[in-house]
Amino acid sequence: MAGHIPTSDSSYDPGIPRAYAWIVFALTFGLLVSDYMSRQVLNAVFPLLKEEWHLSDEQLGSLSGVVALMVGLLTVPLSLIADKWGRVRSLTVMAILWSIATLACGLARNFEEMFAARFLVGVGEAAYGSVGIAVVISVFPSSMRATLASAFMAGGMLGSVLGVWSGGMVAGAYGWRAAFFAMAAFGLFLALLYPIIVRTSKMVPRAVLGGSAPEAVGKERRSRPLLSLVSSPSVVLTYVGSGLQLFIGAALMSWLPSFLNRYHAMPVDRAASAAAAFILCAGIGMVACGVISDRLSRKDPRRAASFAVFICITTFVLLSAGFRLPPGPGQLALIAAGLFLTSGTAGPSSAMVANLTHMAVHGSAFAVLTLVNNFLGLAPGPYITGILADRYGLDSALSLICLVSLASTLVFMLVRMLYAGDLSKASEFSGVAVRIPA
Repeated sequence: MAGHIPTSDSSYDPGIPRAYAWIVFALTFGLLVSDYMSRQVLNAVFPLLKEEWHLSDEQLGSLSGVVALMVGLLTVPLSLIADKWGRVRSLTVMAILWSIATLACGLARNFEEMFAARFLVGVGEAAYGSVGIAVVISVFPSSMRATLASAFMAGGMLGSVLGVWSGGMVAGAYGWRAAFFAMAAFGLFLALLYPIIVRTSKMVPRAVLGGSAPEAVGKERRSRPLLSLVSSPSVVLTYVGSGLQLFIGAALMSWLPSFLNRYHAMPVDRAASAAAAFILCAGIGMVACGVISDRLSRKDPRRAASFAVFICITTFVLLSAGFRLPPGPGQLALIAAGLFLTSGTAGPSSAMVANLTHMAVHGSAFAVLTLVNNFLGLAPGPYITGILADRYGLDSALSLICLVSLASTLVFMLVRMLYAGDLSKASEFSGVAVRIPA
């Protein structure tokens, strides 16, 4: 059957009541929103910290980047611990830690204390994304993976929107410290509620890995080592392409409030509100792209990678053009259009990683994806942009970083060439059946 393209089927369905599955999704999503509110509230108060503590843009970028750096360093080991210790319990502890650390941010008296508190925010948030998404996809059928992954990860965008917007509003009315206190209170509330409603005993599938019992999953985990995490060129390249594309999104989420404040003469609260609207646009685009990816991939799995290529190249065109225009409505319109697509590869990338890796190690697979996303994108994006901004100006820095989308375009082009063959090899353990049309 050479020359035919394998088609993915919906072959994994845990049999968990759909109503409870959506409750699990909603609460896990809510904690992700809190995660990013605590992470991104800092960006709303950049101008205030810069003025009060006389910080450089490089220092501001480091306060943002250290969180992503810790996420990248710790996501894999903490995800492995969560698999053994219990995902629900682990998610609860993570949320309590990042909330307390956010409270410490509000109590910081100088740059060094703020940096230490942000370091702890990163430790608390390190494995939440990978463990949380593993919980979410485990309670739904495999045919919904790109949609669920993008919808769940859009919680990061929503949290960024709420963190920047509400942080700017609270900071404008009560000072920047109050903004951190508000984020911490919200996180602690959800952290205490989560284990009361989400119970591991209610999330055990009726059928796992073709009908085997939960004990068999452990056997599969031992007999099918973590090799599938890096066993195919497609999955490794997907990690890289995803991380490179997120470099752009991370930089823009961190620096848009400052960009609007400096070049569009918006006060801090108005700049935060406007930046929140842009980030919301990116979140909507993330979900829309995930839904489109699932639909495109039903008959030809390569279309997910093709769609990722389209997203990356279009992002480059729109944002490059936007940041080369003078400040005004035209510039903002192009930036909004580019942001709509900037994070659109999240859903296709997550689905491809899940399809190419062993079901028993999906938590670790998303941990590796998170690690690469942070090391290639979320950590260096804000920091490198800050360095470039100190040397060339923030507008020029944001224009230059758009070039990274060209690199992600090339990577996803390679994924498209290899994905169908690698998926066929991985189908026996990924939870996605592959058939070769006659």
